[in-house]
Amino acid sequence: MDHPVAWSSGKLRFFRRPFHEYRLTDRVALSQMPLFVTTLLTAFLVTAFFPETMDNPLFVTFLVSQLAIMALCYLVPWDRLPYTSFLVIPLLDFVSIAIGREGGQDSLTGISLLAVFPVIWLCASGYYPRISLWLSFLAPLAIIWVPLLLKGSLTPQDLARSLLLPVMMLGIGVSVSVLTLSMTRQQRALEEKDAQLQANLRSSQRQESLLNTILDTVHLGVLAVDADGHDVLMNRKQRTNHELARPKDLPDPNESQLLVFGPDRTTLVPVEERPVRRAVLGETFTDYLVWLGSGSEQRAFVTTARAMRDDDGAFAGSVIVFSDVTDLVNALTAKDDFVSSVSHEFRTPLTSILGYVEILLGDEPEEAQRDMLEIIRRNSERLLTLVSDLLSSRNGQLIVTPEAVDVADLVRSSVSSAIPRAVASGVSLRADTPERLEAHVDGPRISQVLDNLVSNAIKYSPDGGKVLVSLEKRDGLLACRVTDTGMGMTPEDASEVFAKFFRSSNVRRTAIPGVGLGLPISKAIIEAHGGSIDVDSTLGEGTTFTFRVPA
Repeated sequence: MDHPVAWSSGKLRFFRRPFHEYRLTDRVALSQMPLFVTTLLTAFLVTAFFPETMDNPLFVTFLVSQLAIMALCYLVPWDRLPYTSFLVIPLLDFVSIAIGREGGQDSLTGISLLAVFPVIWLCASGYYPRISLWLSFLAPLAIIWVPLLLKGSLTPQDLARSLLLPVMMLGIGVSVSVLTLSMTRQQRALEEKDAQLQANLRSSQRQESLLNTILDTVHLGVLAVDADGHDVLMNRKQRTNHELARPKDLPDPNESQLLVFGPDRTTLVPVEERPVRRAVLGETFTDYLVWLGSGSEQRAFVTTARAMRDDDGAFAGSVIVFSDVTDLVNALTAKDDFVSSVSHEFRTPLTSILGYVEILLGDEPEEAQRDMLEIIRRNSERLLTLVSDLLSSRNGQLIVTPEAVDVADLVRSSVSSAIPRAVASGVSLRADTPERLEAHVDGPRISQVLDNLVSNAIKYSPDGGKVLVSLEKRDGLLACRVTDTGMGMTPEDASEVFAKFFRSSNVRRTAIPGVGLGLPISKAIIEAHGGSIDVDSTLGEGTTFTFRVPA
């Protein structure tokens, strides 16, 4: 224990600080103080009402001994002695009380009850509990029996009459010991819990410091919000992003006042469509593009949000990540502008070539010349169509003209046209279609998609293999699959295959010709029909392209 007695083991009201925080000498003196104060009150009563008792040498010895014991509490360097040395004080108290009882029992009764103070001290100390309990009975008994034995007037009635006080003191000692033991166990449990909490706090602080260091190191803005939209965590990069979006005249703007613009860089994004607001509403999204700030400082960010759930699965907040893609967006814009400019430059000479070809065909040339002019016209028209498609897909304005078409016939025609090339490449090419399958689509555009996919399947099967084009109608959708057993792609390449000018690493290594425009154009055509196109590929095993359009 941290203190010699437990009757004052907690905070006494008149203490300015917890009892155990006092130095040992002060604690010993405070533990003796109740008996000393009671002794002073006894001396006052005796002086006032029984002055003759003050002439009794035994009573005077009692008073002097209490003064001496109180002085010992302060004069003895208890902190230099064995820790339990202070327990000699309650033992001296028993002797002093015995002397006082003999000197003052003619005037005051109950002086022997003062033994309750050293009994409480011994039993509440927590040291030597069995000896303390024996002393709590034997010492009060000795206070009464020893004088009787010395006087020689001991009778069985006197012995029996004097047992009540020792038994009462023993009961008090047992009660105090039980309470002290319980308090000691509670204190130890609290100390263990406090140590565990301190350890958990230190661990949490280390983890928080590590998390903050990691978040401040990454070049992404990270923001965590709770279910009510309050900020829980914001790293240094995100604070910079927030400052970028803050209007210069508002020191602490709310979400609706931040400068958050759409892809056109001029239209403010509605509050309910802003990344943080969408995340607070529980949405999960990826690569949502917004522009923050204004003027020359404006930056582009793609945002991603993921919801957090508590143990019950309820929404507990979201984490939003802001990634600066300004340089990438500017590069893509510059590339698109370049493609648009070059495409426009191509269109003028192609139109001129087609015009002169029409003039030459109108002059009724010889058969051999007509065949060559037809080849020039056909390829010029195809090239002009590709240029127009490239411009249209770049601007998102590719137009289709749906009509009733036998798509099965389109598939068979595309396969038939590609068979000579397949034979030359050692590829087995076949179609698996119904006899007739009509759909409301733009026939020439769908043929363009089919020619592109079949051509790619043959091109990327350089060591031979099989290509199967299948067609079916299910759930109101027309589904066409082009499957090959060629070189295939990695998952990373497959995810980028519909990007303009993209060519997989495997294709670049094999030097297969191409510019990476066929698939983006095919995707634009399918999406213009309200459909979708996807790819499933395994490196070294083959690829399957599937497009679906409403039938």
